[in-house]
Amino acid sequence: MALKREGAVFLLGIIALAVIIALLFLPSAVEEELTPLAVRLFALYGYLFLSVTALITPFLREVTQAFGRPFLKVHHSFSIFGVVFITLHPVFNAIKRLSLSGFVPRFDSWDLFWRLAGSPALIILYIALCAALLRKIVPKFWRAFHALMNVVLLFGIVHANLIGYDFQNLGIMIIFNALFLASLASFVLKRYRNYSRRLK
Repeated sequence: MALKREGAVFLLGIIALAVIIALLFLPSAVEEELTPLAVRLFALYGYLFLSVTALITPFLREVTQAFGRPFLKVHHSFSIFGVVFITLHPVFNAIKRLSLSGFVPRFDSWDLFWRLAGSPALIILYIALCAALLRKIVPKFWRAFHALMNVVLLFGIVHANLIGYDFQNLGIMIIFNALFLASLASFVLKRYRNYSRRLK
């Protein structure tokens, strides 16, 4: 099956959104060193692709038809970009700071935990990823652990709103908070559809 018009429009929409994010990002990137720029860009694009991965989950049939490929292949393609980018965010931050402390969750205070919520989010991300990889071995439990991706998105957006440099830009703040709300709505829709099917 070939890529259909709907799939092409969806991909173009993601590309357009990525370009808009880059254009909003560029004015604050003047004369900044490469490593801090990479830290920020990887965070933005990682969250973008993880959000897209979550957004499409209730639409298995529609995605399959639009892309002309099995849903899981499309889902995994977006998730790979998201996981790689969001992982490189703390990696480059560690390089910039010459410290691995950014990988360790902080529980000193409620405020500090949420300001640095990216650290537990990364750990939860890999738990959710492992659950997906082990779905054939633990078919009864993998979905519950994989659903932790929604917790990752929650921790990530709170972390970004509290200390994200680029969230001082109103356009970026609106885009990413809208992505989180859309992913949350997608999660609710999927649960509602599953519940409706069980009632039939």
